[in-house]
Amino acid sequence: MLISICIPAYKNIVFLEQLLHSISIQEFRDFEVIVSDDSPDQDAEKLCDVYINSFRIIYHRNNPALGTPENWNEAIRRANGDWIKIMHDDDWLSSKDSLSLFARSVLENPNASFFFSAYINIRPEGLQQTVRINPFRKRKLFDNAVTLFSRNVIGPPSVTMVRNRKDLFYDKRMKWMVDVDYYIRYLAHSKPVYIDQPLINVGIHQEQVTNYTFRIQEVEIPENFLLLEKVGTKHLKDLLIYDAWWRIVRNLKITSMQTVRDNGYHGTVPPIIEKMINWQSGIPPFLLRMGIFSKLIMFVHYMTYRNTIHP
Repeated sequence: MLISICIPAYKNIVFLEQLLHSISIQEFRDFEVIVSDDSPDQDAEKLCDVYINSFRIIYHRNNPALGTPENWNEAIRRANGDWIKIMHDDDWLSSKDSLSLFARSVLENPNASFFFSAYINIRPEGLQQTVRINPFRKRKLFDNAVTLFSRNVIGPPSVTMVRNRKDLFYDKRMKWMVDVDYYIRYLAHSKPVYIDQPLINVGIHQEQVTNYTFRIQEVEIPENFLLLEKVGTKHLKDLLIYDAWWRIVRNLKITSMQTVRDNGYHGTVPPIIEKMINWQSGIPPFLLRMGIFSKLIMFVHYMTYRNTIHP
């Protein structure tokens, strides 16, 4: 079997039905569907039964619920295909050719292990936005996946398809940086392949994890420091990543080392980040919010301390 479509489900029955319907009309048929369900009721199971004669579908209910992202991992663990196509239950395939185009890319790039496509953000009111990676960001990503610290230019997991390695999962300690962390770890061993066609529709709504964790210090601070701990400070020599950390310190209002500790990170804070925190704490917040001024001060700080950054 070529593709396992892994769906971590949780209560979104209307969205899940939309996703399963989009799968049922695919022209490419060499796939299975794995549904790992955290829902407190049987609605998702009943819906899966509707599609049991349309394609191979394997339903598993988690008791107790596993939560994000362990529910994602459970679906992946149960996958039998050569490739993992994770699909969140509020996203769906944009056309009947979506899986065919992913499969074609696999055949055209036999040495690749990580694929991602352009996608369309769709909001409840019907507003749509096609998201593509720009050439500069694509080049930076292909050179060094750690630049995802600066911006997640790949997108949500639903836009990816990866080789089923059976040994790489989403870090259950994370929620905000969970996809970026996974991408960086996967791309340490594989160059990505980008499909410049919007093959996935991404549902945007208020109940998503990214909405209730955005700019929450006790979520974002420990996760960003944990990821920096994983990848190493040597990447801060890249100005794009350095600027990302400047913005992390500013936007999360990290004014002292005590802020870091109070919000749950107790590992080693690199000296360069401590210097960054100290510099920003001496600058009036309204000036830091001025984009041009903040960039200028960041660059001065970078030029002053870049030679102190060690592998």
